[in-house]
Amino acid sequence: MKIGVPKEIKTHEYRVGLTPGTVREYVAAGHSVIVETTAGAGIRADDADYARAGATIVPDAATVFAAAEMIVKVKEPQPIEWVRLREGQILYTYLHLAPDPEQTRGLQASGCTAIAYETVRDAAGGLPLLAPMSEVAGRLSIEAAGAAMKSSNGGCGLLLGGVPGVPPARVLVIGGGVVGTHAARMAVGLGAEVTIIDRSIPRLRQLDELFEGRVRTRMSTLEAIESEIAAANAVIGAVLVPGASAPRLLSRKSLALMKPGTVLVDVAIDQGGCFETSRPTTHAAPTFEVDGIVHYCVANMPGAVPLTSSHALNNATLPYGLAIAELGMEALRRDPGLMDGLNIHRGHITNQAVAESLGTTWRDPAELLG
Repeated sequence: MKIGVPKEIKTHEYRVGLTPGTVREYVAAGHSVIVETTAGAGIRADDADYARAGATIVPDAATVFAAAEMIVKVKEPQPIEWVRLREGQILYTYLHLAPDPEQTRGLQASGCTAIAYETVRDAAGGLPLLAPMSEVAGRLSIEAAGAAMKSSNGGCGLLLGGVPGVPPARVLVIGGGVVGTHAARMAVGLGAEVTIIDRSIPRLRQLDELFEGRVRTRMSTLEAIESEIAAANAVIGAVLVPGASAPRLLSRKSLALMKPGTVLVDVAIDQGGCFETSRPTTHAAPTFEVDGIVHYCVANMPGAVPLTSSHALNNATLPYGLAIAELGMEALRRDPGLMDGLNIHRGHITNQAVAESLGTTWRDPAELLG
């Protein structure tokens, strides 16, 4: 199969769909790879690195889209990319369609087959292609909170870990999954006082054992959330419903319970956000203020550390990508977890959670593929 890697064009997105090392794996397996010139600049990989790995370098994205049978990206395609996709072409990337009806319609109109990293499942029901970026985003969320808490950025002026004689900041993590766990790990490591709220008692037991009493755990109830946000200096929104829009955890009225200068970091913003007052921001302008509360809602947080993120993502996506390149749609028929990644096929939405979030119909992918 001919694999195409265009340069990412979302604002301040420096990751790349395939690293030179991963290109080598595709080439070794008998596939050809075409890469847009300077696509790897964000990870300090130049065209010569890709050429040595066996890729063909082409001058622009239009050439990549026109020639490739499968497009491998990181972020969801932008409008200029929708129109370059075609029927029968495979798109393999993050999509986050639930809060994005415009992109959904664009992909449907293209006739392409779109496989979303964030809904691929493994044998245990986990999300193996989302997990590495969730790990990165969880850790970055604490760095972002620490920066936003500085008075120069509109925050309350607290140091996350405090100093001897001065108490540390209080960090509330809502959601005890991959993002929440890694956020808590970073916050604890910096000396913050950390509370994790989750709806699952078994998960709270696991977290209590994992952190050996260094974090507080609470069952997620309205009362618990209200009392914790009133005491917190930073709140990390770390909830996920695979494929669907994120649940809204805090209303605008809730902001009145919080101390001025408190920071909200909405890691779920890719899926629509888990705070009512959230709206997507960029690395160029990452924060805004509502009712005295600082919001950090960057929709591609891992893009700030592209070297780490690109390699971590490639480690996870490579086995599935090789299977698709070798077998085409047969790879999805053989692997139900990879079939779960199919979101759009020849004009049809094929993921139930996405369709329900958008208020429209869906088709069973197994029926469409036969």
